[in-house]
Amino acid sequence: MGLLEGRTAVITGAAKGIGLAIATKFVAEGARVVLGDLDLAAVEAAADGLGEEVAFAVACDVTKLDQIEALLRAAVERWGSLDVLVNNAGITRDATMRTMTEADFDLVIDVHLKGCWNGTKLASAIMREQESGGTIVNMSSLSGKVGMVGQTNYSAAKAGIIGLTKAAAKEVAFKGVRVNAIQPGLIRTAMTEAMPQKAWDQKMREIPMGRAGEPEEIANVALFYASDLSSYMTGTVAEVTGGRLI
Repeated sequence: MGLLEGRTAVITGAAKGIGLAIATKFVAEGARVVLGDLDLAAVEAAADGLGEEVAFAVACDVTKLDQIEALLRAAVERWGSLDVLVNNAGITRDATMRTMTEADFDLVIDVHLKGCWNGTKLASAIMREQESGGTIVNMSSLSGKVGMVGQTNYSAAKAGIIGLTKAAAKEVAFKGVRVNAIQPGLIRTAMTEAMPQKAWDQKMREIPMGRAGEPEEIANVALFYASDLSSYMTGTVAEVTGGRLI
């Protein structure tokens, strides 16, 4: 029996990177998954790779409450429950505060913070009516702990996700719904590997373990939070950073 046997999980931003790694891990542990992403072709390909008997894809813009509602409803209609939500969708629009546009600030806040709120609000409403409750995992970032130059939008959004997680956890715990967050550090994805070598090298010097993390290592922590292994944990934040900036 897998740790998520018979459970239904929804993961946003699941077409690639950390989101797809989480979906893959969940399926390996017995879950049925719904993959949400803006890029329908890419997320359909990801779902096909996992197998139609355990995965399907839905186009979803997490900034739109009605689209999150449709994503979650699709999971319940197909498999009868919503047991896990991972709010993972995210983007970057890095620039110094002096040069950052208002549009890029608003967009990053909307995708990360509002998108996370949309998912947490609607998923918890479904989960609190189930006898089994449910678990919500929100993806923050080390940038939300320390703040990063060129990321006043991203750092603000990721810090906000921590506050949202703790407040939501207090509101829904009595109904058997747990809400936790993960703060990844430097994780090897297409997005991070596209950064200038100088920036990559600087970040590497800050990591006591001397290496970047892999998406699967974030997926392992998401599995921990999604499963009964963390049954007495809510409102917590797991730093998965290799010891960076502790």
